[in-house]
Amino acid sequence: MKKEIVIGMLLALAAFLGFSGYDVVPVLILAVMGVVLYILLEKKGLLKNSFMGTAVHHPGIRFDDIGGQAPAKLEIQEALDFMKHYDKYQVMGIRPLKGILLTGPPGTGKTLLAKAAATYTDSVFIAASGSEFIEMYAGVGAQRIRSIFQSARNQAQKLKKRSAVIFIDEIEVLGGKRGSHSSHLEYDQTLNQLLVEMDGINTDPELQILLMGATNRADLIDDALLRPGRFDRIVNVDLPDVEGRLQILKIHTNNKPLCQDVDLSVIAKETFGFSGAQLESLCNEGAIYALREEEKFICQKHLKEAIDKVMMGERAEKTPTKEEKKRIAYHESGHALVSETLRQNSVAYVTITSRGKALGYMRQAPASDIYLYTKEYLEHQIKIALAGAVAEEIFLGSKSSGSLNDFKQAITLAKQIIECGFSRLGIVDHELISKDLIHEEIGFILDAQEKMTRAMIRKGEYILHRMVDILDDQEHIAGEALREMLQNPSLNVSNI
Repeated sequence: MKKEIVIGMLLALAAFLGFSGYDVVPVLILAVMGVVLYILLEKKGLLKNSFMGTAVHHPGIRFDDIGGQAPAKLEIQEALDFMKHYDKYQVMGIRPLKGILLTGPPGTGKTLLAKAAATYTDSVFIAASGSEFIEMYAGVGAQRIRSIFQSARNQAQKLKKRSAVIFIDEIEVLGGKRGSHSSHLEYDQTLNQLLVEMDGINTDPELQILLMGATNRADLIDDALLRPGRFDRIVNVDLPDVEGRLQILKIHTNNKPLCQDVDLSVIAKETFGFSGAQLESLCNEGAIYALREEEKFICQKHLKEAIDKVMMGERAEKTPTKEEKKRIAYHESGHALVSETLRQNSVAYVTITSRGKALGYMRQAPASDIYLYTKEYLEHQIKIALAGAVAEEIFLGSKSSGSLNDFKQAITLAKQIIECGFSRLGIVDHELISKDLIHEEIGFILDAQEKMTRAMIRKGEYILHRMVDILDDQEHIAGEALREMLQNPSLNVSNI
């Protein structure tokens, strides 16, 4: 509005001077130059009132709306109680916390937790991204840091709030270790200004400002920013466990019509390693699949297919030849047979339908979330990874390039065995041991596991051939059907 008023006044002045007989060309040139300069300065953030963040007075997100992060929520709520019940804690001589850093993988709900914090404390909420504070012009980032804190004070005063929450996503962009950008001191100046603001030189006893940052790379952040008095608490927002995934699924299916056959606990078990964002996407994709089939309700089959969609991508239009299709069937059957033999109930789904970059795949469903790996577990995973190529070689006479990713996975697992001290080398310093010795030990581990895998596939040859026939006819086998075949090899499963 101010810009329009200034332009109108300049035009009125030019008109007045023109009627008075003056040459208005120089005035018009100066006016145009002034407007252009104003716009450029505004875009570069060099004007006092420019701020790149977004102010949200009432985020509306509550902690109850966030599933799967019980430890993080408890820790954050305890920190926020210092703001919410300031007088109570002041009696004990406890100062309010100045900053909370949320760390963890993408999609785990760090932004949602920050919004819930603002709702919990009835605070003004201002959000920004770390990249908004960095420009090639010296001093711009520092000015924006001052601006966002001043904006928080102004918004709180305007709305008569006693507190404000400033949330900066990807804070490692502006809070990186000083000196790491030797040719660009703008980063260091921006961080220095943030440190000054968090120290509270311009404190207001009537207003509390809490800075919440989110990052996937806490190791990149400067130590001065992580010390007590700045980020007082570092909260790990990790991937949800099976109970957390079940809570998240319930939240995101609460507004969706579900069939009676839907068992969210099964979906939670089959989605180990999924983040909250991926689980939300799963529920959404399941609804889309139901809509495509013109169903009124979302069924278990829609949610299971949505798992594959989130993990692998949409079904591809690839049309393998008859020979390639047969090879893929043997490959995936080998994976599934060895997996189910080593760990019962571990196979959820086998298919030769192309999805994303995969021509086929076998999806595992762990009985429980696993966080510690034994030598036996790692060796089992190597056998499963090699089983596809071994099955191809036994029944088709050769391996194929489709096993490339399996081989990479097997090598990674073998390296993990060596690094954990499970190999013949014992406990070693991975940096001091020679690459040739590591390569030799990896070869020994893989050769031993491949021999055992070959024996297992030979033993289950009859079942594997039946799996290939079913995949050739129907393109998929459910884990339950595979287990029925293993328990009763003579069972007629042609209609599975």
